[in-house]
Amino acid sequence: MPHSFGYRARTRHLFARPNKKHGLQTPSKAMTVYHMGDLVDIVTDGAVHKGMPYKVYHGKTGRIFSVCPRGIGVEINKRVRHRIMKKRLYIRHEHIRKSNCREAFLRRLK
Repeated sequence: MPHSFGYRARTRHLFARPNKKHGLQTPSKAMTVYHMGDLVDIVTDGAVHKGMPYKVYHGKTGRIFSVCPRGIGVEINKRVRHRIMKKRLYIRHEHIRKSNCREAFLRRLK
């Protein structure tokens, strides 16, 4: 049997929705306000196919560089062989969430 190397190959569990959380997201998720410079996590929602990032970027954290009506520009660091490159992605709001990665640092400052 030939091997498949499609765009969404081997994403059966990666893009699967959690148990009892199937269907579209709540409206409050769509109402989240994002600003330039915010840190966001890329968490792909398998229920929404538009504006879905490639599977390599799932779980990565980046900084917002652009906010547009249909998508949010996120800049991340990606390791390519022996160097780290800046990658700029335009992702719909369904596939990102505000990151908590800086909260522990900010708590230590107090």
